[in-house]
Amino acid sequence: MRKDVFELKVNLLASASVVGKKESAGPLGPLFDLRDEDDRFGKKTWESAESEMQRIAFNTLLAKSEKKENEIDALFAGDLQNQCVGSAYGLMDFNIPYFGLYGACSTCAEGILLASMAIASGCRYACSVTSSHNCVAERQYRSPLEYGAQRAPTAQWTVTGAGAFLLGKEERGAARISRGCAGRVIEMGVRDLANMGAAMAPAALDTLLRFFSATGERPEVYDCIVTGDLGFEGGAILQDLARAEGIPLGKRYTDCGQLIYDRETQDVHAGGSGCGCSAVVLSAYLLPKLSSGKWRRILFLSTGAMMSPDSIKQGRAIPAIAHLIELEAIPE
Repeated sequence: MRKDVFELKVNLLASASVVGKKESAGPLGPLFDLRDEDDRFGKKTWESAESEMQRIAFNTLLAKSEKKENEIDALFAGDLQNQCVGSAYGLMDFNIPYFGLYGACSTCAEGILLASMAIASGCRYACSVTSSHNCVAERQYRSPLEYGAQRAPTAQWTVTGAGAFLLGKEERGAARISRGCAGRVIEMGVRDLANMGAAMAPAALDTLLRFFSATGERPEVYDCIVTGDLGFEGGAILQDLARAEGIPLGKRYTDCGQLIYDRETQDVHAGGSGCGCSAVVLSAYLLPKLSSGKWRRILFLSTGAMMSPDSIKQGRAIPAIAHLIELEAIPE
């Protein structure tokens, strides 16, 4: 019988977050490690800016953890650019074995899950890095910002941000990754590029149901169940779907795309999205809740819409995925 849930017992030792101007102005702004006021990070193009953002995030992680690059056995990284070139260019100067990932907005949890498996199988230290940049994503998937295209109410705002995470077996750190559940590709016929939350919510539900079925856990045992990139539209759909399955998520549920911006004062429509959304919120907001002892256990799911520019042009429906990691406070 297939094993849906992996027992990991790996510690998330340190993390780092880097964001742009809009994210700095949001409610979590003071919590991020580094902020850039023009989203360019000293580069001439948006694509180069995203690579630089990843480089800075990883360098910051090494500095915070007091680790050198020759101590890292594996580096898992991804972004939203074609062929994940944002990660390849941003991290190519580090002399570390590199695994390029594409999980769309699910890449944060995917990278952490794979890095955890690497640690569980014998690596000393492994890292996960991911990013997204609003201007890059808009140009690739929709239209350049200069066109001034009108956005639908269900559209989300791609986060400009990068998160980096260090994992190992040491009995310290921000949190313990106790279990993980890899997502399955789910496609429910949604073709609206401006409503990715609707495309991704069924994938989040599928992963949650499989996790609860395999473990016997219930939502009420967790301090927080947080998805990565559903925003307000997709988050509401997920809650309706979960309620229909007899597992109401209630007030313990939230979404990184709902947390990172102030919907009343920032024009983000249905909230945040992008690889960097769940990565920077996990690093700056969720992990400190566990390391401080305010929370004991959370479920963290990054959700991704796995379309490409060509698949959208061809009228294909949007497949989605959601990867899950269970995080616990490290016992004193």
